[in-house]
Amino acid sequence: MAIRKQSFAVNEYYHLYNRGTEKRKIFLDKQDYRHFLFLMHICNSEKSIVLRDIGKFFDCGETIVDIGAYCLMSNHFHILVREKEEGGISKYMLKLMTGYSMYFNKKYKRTGKLYGGVFKSVYIGKDNYLKYIYSYIHLNPAKIIDKNWKEKRNNNTDKLSDYVFNYLYSSLQEYQTGKFEILNPAQFPTYFKDPIDHRNELFEWLKLNDDVE
Repeated sequence: MAIRKQSFAVNEYYHLYNRGTEKRKIFLDKQDYRHFLFLMHICNSEKSIVLRDIGKFFDCGETIVDIGAYCLMSNHFHILVREKEEGGISKYMLKLMTGYSMYFNKKYKRTGKLYGGVFKSVYIGKDNYLKYIYSYIHLNPAKIIDKNWKEKRNNNTDKLSDYVFNYLYSSLQEYQTGKFEILNPAQFPTYFKDPIDHRNELFEWLKLNDDVE
């Protein structure tokens, strides 16, 4: 697998994403999503990972990146991260993407690359852009039931909101329960203090800031 050559600055925030090669689906059933989430947790470790030796209660020890938001869609994923130590993001993503690719290819008896090249990254240097990306990532599932929802400014968003907040494969689940396994929200600004604030403000922030840079 190609290794990303871009450097990342410690204490800075980045939006990471990638999709399947030729836009193919990389999550085909519930087990696939759950395994990727499992890998997101255990790969965030300074320890060497040998998947066959890892039990359900693997102690990751010290993490190598801080994760503030994520969302898995059928053919792509988004992760909002903070570079915690030099080389942490590159090391984490190499472990995560390699581990999942090996799992997927073995399960579905396939060979070849799974992703459309190395993962993509966007530097987030402004607070309003960080909040925008936080909302953008969490609202990705809304496109499953209405891909043009952002253009329909006056539509009631209750149905979309219910779907987004019940979507099992985004970090909104951790924010709503307060049980943080993958996330480390302490290293990110506190935009929404509780689930009610999330529900009331998430859609409005994204709709009002489409042109943010």
